[in-house]
Amino acid sequence: MVAETFIRVSPAMELFVAYTGEAAGSCPLLVIHGGPDWDHTYLRDPLTQLADRHNLIFPDLRGCGRSTRGLPDDHYTPAAATDDLVALLDTLGGRQADVLGFSYGGFLAQRLAVAAPGRVRRLVIASSAVLPVPPDAYDGWAERDRRRAAEAAIWSDPRLSGPDLTRAAALAGAEADVWRPEALDAYRERLSHVRFSAEWARPWRAGTLPPARPDRAPERLAALGLPILLLHGRQDMTFPAALAEEGAELIPSARAVVLDEAGHMAHVDQPDRWLAAVAAFLA
Repeated sequence: MVAETFIRVSPAMELFVAYTGEAAGSCPLLVIHGGPDWDHTYLRDPLTQLADRHNLIFPDLRGCGRSTRGLPDDHYTPAAATDDLVALLDTLGGRQADVLGFSYGGFLAQRLAVAAPGRVRRLVIASSAVLPVPPDAYDGWAERDRRRAAEAAIWSDPRLSGPDLTRAAALAGAEADVWRPEALDAYRERLSHVRFSAEWARPWRAGTLPPARPDRAPERLAALGLPILLLHGRQDMTFPAALAEEGAELIPSARAVVLDEAGHMAHVDQPDRWLAAVAAFLA
């Protein structure tokens, strides 16, 4: 059973949080969604299957989902979102949490681990990267070019704006995010329930959104000695799978799990194998 509430983390910021509370005494799992102008709901399945072993915490980031919106553009920064997450953990009163960050949320998870290392027990960086994407990483992959063309066209369409633009881009990008055609319909249905926003898109499109990945991320994460799982789909068209394997070589306490026949939304393409990798790592 998933419950829902609002938690105030600062005078001006209230986060919407979905949570489970069925695993007394376990280390909670904080799940940080990507987008960032999405909400957490696309990650509930299959993670809620872990509710018998972990208390799950699914916040919507500032400006996203049902959390506080309407802030000035310079309030939408990776540093501010990370501060919200630290304050959320403080409010919930737990000493430590396991953290799973997905895509853009993977950058915030790295920031959280660096900013509050004593609060993070284990770190899962899913469909994200600790290294920058090389400009030639996808050169020559015609299938990716074909699959990404529809989303690119949406972002350049002057008739669309606000959450309608974000939603349209997500739906147009479905074929690039999900590798297996048989998983597409269920994924599009999942997207129909996401409460999209466009708060972060404004500074991003204006070129004022600060970089999300921490500086010197592999070096700083290695210094923490924190157990890290780099979980990826082999056919990811947003972050190359090779970056997960390279990251694991640079961080002694990290290991990479790359799932074949899985794209950026690896938890949709290969839910059983993806969940098994998370469960084994957290155990």
